[in-house]
Order: sequence, then C-alpha cells, then structure tokens
Amino acid sequence: MFTGIVQAVGRIVSAQPVADGVKLAVDAGRLDTADVAIGDSIAVGGCCLTVVAADGATLGFDVSAETLRCTARLDRPGPVNLEKSLQLSDRLGGHLVAGHVDGVGVVTRFDRSVGDGATVTLEIEAPAELARFIAAKGSIAVDGVSLTVNASMGPRFAVNLIPHTLAVTTLGGLLPGARVNLEVDMVARYVARLHDAG
Repeated sequence: MFTGIVQAVGRIVSAQPVADGVKLAVDAGRLDTADVAIGDSIAVGGCCLTVVAADGATLGFDVSAETLRCTARLDRPGPVNLEKSLQLSDRLGGHLVAGHVDGVGVVTRFDRSVGDGATVTLEIEAPAELARFIAAKGSIAVDGVSLTVNASMGPRFAVNLIPHTLAVTTLGGLLPGARVNLEVDMVARYVARLHDAG
C-alpha cells in the first residue's frame, strides 16, 4: 500500500525488452534507498513494482507485458514519481493507494494561472469505464500522486495542482495529449461493487 505522497522523482534510465515485458533500471534520485531490499515494493509512476536488483541509487524492476498494456510510460526512459510502500507507523498524508493502475487517462487541458505561486488546472479524460468511480471532492491518483477531484464531467475530471506538487512531482511537465496512469479511489470501487451486487 501507498499514500500517493511522492517521495522523490527518479528516472528510468533503461528499459530493456525481454520475452514478456521489459527490465527497468531506475535512478532513484533523492529517494533514500538505504533500507530498500530485493523484494520490496515501490510505486513507480503510480504502478507497484517489485525491486529485483539494487545497486546504490539504481533499482531494477521486471515489468510484465500485462502491466505495460495497462500503464503509460513504463516502457521508455524518462522521469517517474517514486514512493516506497507504506509502513503501519507512517502518516497517511494522501489516501490509500494500492499501486494497481486502473487505466490510462489523457491530459486534455493544462492551464497555468498568471503570477507567482499560481496553481495549475489539470483536466484529464479517463477511460469511460472508470468515470463512475470519479466524483467531485473524491480522491484519485495520477501517476502515483494523490489528488482531490475538483470537478467531474462525464469521462473528464479536473484537479488543481499547487506549486509544491508541481515542484516535487513529474506533473509539472505534463502537456495536453500526455498519457497518465490513473488509480481510482478504492473505497469508490468497493461501494460500486456492493451496489452492483445488491
């Protein structure tokens, strides 16, 4: 489990194709890797991956073809949000995030306000099957970042990004057309399941 509070921005430095997916080498950047061991779970761009190699600040991950099918940008070099798994003694600063990407959304709008300390309005089109789980004032994880939904309009939703979030995550580099990993709020998913079963 994770909280959606990004601990560092790392970088996929290589994505080597293998028979069933890719082998990733990730430079963990400022992420404290002193306590990271083989077998640990780390959210990479919002996707829970298992550490299979560790060499200082470089971590290795195996990514299956199925994971590549339902995620964005884990198949190529580039920046990624990183978060170590939640410990029971940790504060839950965001919301409960499983690291199981539900689908890939597409950025439809990225509007910066004018002036210092300005926020950004980020609008994303989610896959139609996820729209029913996204509600105003609810939680959603975008590329592993816990965010509050400000508006929900059919398959599209909008969030506001504060300067701190822009500075410490990869979200500040998004442009319209970018594909992002989405994980809907697990409480919404279970409520919908109970409703459908009833």
